[in-house]
Amino acid sequence: MQGIDTLFAGYTGATVPGASVVVIRDGRVVLRRAYGSANLETREPATPATNYRLASLTKQFTAMAVMLLERDGRLRYDQPVREILPELPPAARSVTVRQLLNHTSGLWDYEDLIPDTQTAQVSDRDVLVLLSRKDTLYFAPGSTYRYSNSGYVLLGLVVERVSGMRFARFLHERIFAPLGMTGTVAHVEGMDTVPRRAYGYTPTEGSAPPSFTASDQSVTSATLGDGGIYASVDDLVRWDQALYGGRRGTQLVDTATLRLVITPPYGFGWFVDTYCGEHRWRHHGETSGFRNEIQRFPDRRFTVIVLTNRNGGEPRAIAERIADRLLCAPSGTPRPGG
Repeated sequence: MQGIDTLFAGYTGATVPGASVVVIRDGRVVLRRAYGSANLETREPATPATNYRLASLTKQFTAMAVMLLERDGRLRYDQPVREILPELPPAARSVTVRQLLNHTSGLWDYEDLIPDTQTAQVSDRDVLVLLSRKDTLYFAPGSTYRYSNSGYVLLGLVVERVSGMRFARFLHERIFAPLGMTGTVAHVEGMDTVPRRAYGYTPTEGSAPPSFTASDQSVTSATLGDGGIYASVDDLVRWDQALYGGRRGTQLVDTATLRLVITPPYGFGWFVDTYCGEHRWRHHGETSGFRNEIQRFPDRRFTVIVLTNRNGGEPRAIAERIADRLLCAPSGTPRPGG
């Protein structure tokens, strides 16, 4: 693991926002470290148990919730979404659950529909109202790919309507609790607390030494399906292993169902591509005050997860440099024997 600490030099010290990192190989944690502060006001240090807002890393859990309901026979992937969310406009009549999952729905980005004068945080239900008023689409559903936070907000609402329980409760009962992810929560301000919570910050441009201002929330920080989960790298180890089947009783869906994930460019909560000749599932998470990255190489049973509580920084580049050192040979080819 020589040289890994240098990748996190900018996150090191009590006066800067932090980072937590874990590397998993063949089901064993081979690197588990943390740097900097989870809370600059209290100087609470970041640890591997610190819970960061995952931002779009949330989408893999939202997708899993939908897969569980499909397995239960409660919905169909090719079911029109308006059968579940009739508030959607007529233009969305042919949009299916599958198209929300793989970003081919053509629905408008809700961020572009929020009034400039908006100061209150937007909820998932507010997003549905905004989309209901927009009776056009970017393109015919299923005809092309366009990344969409709107689609995953709607999927969170689909889970609520079909299951009859709050999205946060469904995730806890069907995913987090069974996997032993004891600190992970789909957070609703004022309704729950986040244990060992990291708070987000933004660096002050041009300041020396570096200084930071609090930027933990924005108008779009209250939506759940697209980005509302808080988790630690420790809990994400349990999630990663469950995707292989894990210990008996921890596999959420069968291998045939998980094959739905591996369709590029984006399949059910994951970007799918290759890196140093290896099949890769990855996702970046970016929201006010947080930048995160997960990269899985399932054929090699190798995963890197980097969570940070600041705007800026390069968690994806850091994760790839770690993969370069621990998975790939210097030429960029797979390292023999993992």
